[in-house]
Amino acid sequence: MAVRTEEPARVGPLLAQWRRRRRVSQLELANLAGVSARHVGFVETGRAQPSREMVLRLAEHLEVPLRERNALLMAAGYAPVFREKPLDDPAMRPVLEAVRRVLRGHHPYPALAVDGRWDIVASNAAFDLFTEGVAAHLLEPPVNALRLVLHPDGMAPRMVNLGQWRGKLLTRLARCAALDERLRPLYEELQGYPCDQPVPEVDVPGPDDIMVPLELRCGDQVLTFIATLATFGTARDVTISELLIESFFPADDRTAAHLNALTGPPPPPPPPELPSGAHLPGG
Repeated sequence: MAVRTEEPARVGPLLAQWRRRRRVSQLELANLAGVSARHVGFVETGRAQPSREMVLRLAEHLEVPLRERNALLMAAGYAPVFREKPLDDPAMRPVLEAVRRVLRGHHPYPALAVDGRWDIVASNAAFDLFTEGVAAHLLEPPVNALRLVLHPDGMAPRMVNLGQWRGKLLTRLARCAALDERLRPLYEELQGYPCDQPVPEVDVPGPDDIMVPLELRCGDQVLTFIATLATFGTARDVTISELLIESFFPADDRTAAHLNALTGPPPPPPPPELPSGAHLPGG
C-alpha cells in the first residue's frame, strides 16, 4: 500500500513543468499514459489527486530522472520509491565492475565515469594523458571532472578550443543545476573561471561541422578527440541512474597513432576487492 506523507504539496504544477519541458501536449501525454486528456488537465490544475501509480506512470512517459520522480511522489504526498545507495554498498559491486570493464575495454583511448555531481568515480590508464600538468589540488579526491577541464590550473591551458567546450559544459551544467540544487554552487564557481577565448552564446555550426571535437595540446602537437556518453538504461537506483561514462575516440589517424604509441598495452586487471571508499582508482 502506498504510504502518504502528512502534508502533500501540489504535484500538478511540477508535472506540467516536465510536460512543457518535454514539449508534449496534454493530449499526447494522455494517449501515452492511457488516460483522458481531461484527467491530465485535472491533475495539473490540482482538481484531481493522482495515485502513486499515476504519478509514476506520467513520470515514466515524460522520462523524468529518478531523483525527480521521488520529488514528484513527495509533492503528491507519497514516500519516495527509488533508493539511493552509496557506491561502496555491496549491492553496487556488479555495477562498478561493469564500469571498470567498459573503461578498460576502451584502452588505449581515454575514458572516465562520473556520478551525479560530476565527480570522477573511475577512469582508465589512458585518461592520465588528460591530467598531465594538472595542479595537484585538482587531483585530490573527489576529483570533479568539470572543474578539472575548466580550471585555469587544470586542462584549460592545454585546450585549443576552450571557449567552445566551456560553453558546451556550462550549458549542460546549467540544465542539471535547474533540477538539482546541489549543482548550483559548482555552476557558479565554474562561471567565475577566466577564459581567454570567446564563448559562443549559441551553437551555430559551420558548413562542414558535424560535432564539437576536443582539441588538446600534447607536447608539440594537438590531439583531436570526439566524445560519447553512456548511461545505465535500466537503473532503478538513483545513484546508478546518474552514473555517466564518457569515452573519447581519436578524431583523426594522427591522434590514434599517437595514443597507440603512447599508452602501450592495457594494465593488468585490478584485484577483485572493492575499495572501502566511494571513489575507484583508475585502470
